[in-house]
Amino acid sequence: MGWLDVLLGRSKPAKPNLDALFALPSAAVTLQAATGFEPTGLGSVCFRSAEGGAFATLQKDIKELLGDVQVEQSQDSYGYTWLLVRRPAEDLSALVTDLHGVNSSLEAAGFGPSLLCSLVTFTDASSRRLAIVYLYKQGTFYPFAPLPGERRDNALELQMRGAISGELPIEPDLSRWFPVWGAPGL
Repeated sequence: MGWLDVLLGRSKPAKPNLDALFALPSAAVTLQAATGFEPTGLGSVCFRSAEGGAFATLQKDIKELLGDVQVEQSQDSYGYTWLLVRRPAEDLSALVTDLHGVNSSLEAAGFGPSLLCSLVTFTDASSRRLAIVYLYKQGTFYPFAPLPGERRDNALELQMRGAISGELPIEPDLSRWFPVWGAPGL
């Protein structure tokens, strides 16, 4: 960061810490004990895909890396690509390892700036859905609780923040808690 950045009030962005994803299994135990939300076995990685053979080869390599794990690829209306990974609900550690592998592969191949977020979904006995979203560029997490009709359960999101704030680095700027409507697995 240069002196001009300091004068203009720009700050250096937080360096992503993909290893923070490995804190999700212990946060899930806390989440389940405090709120009754349990993992669904679904997790997604969202990134802006690039054109060209190198990126196509990388996507093929990622699917090979995950082996026999179920992976579905889709594209949203904003042009982002989503990779949905399915694991048994009780195997959250393996799901997190898979998501970390996808993120790391994209980052190592130079596509780190294209990464947007990763998320893991949870549900409770009332069939409410919740995602714990990892913001790649911020290195922080936030809860997202969708309701029918593209509405959010803000009270539930704040409750979840309180439940897991000791386990995960929570995004302090609520304006960065963007909705991930229609995210695969949610």
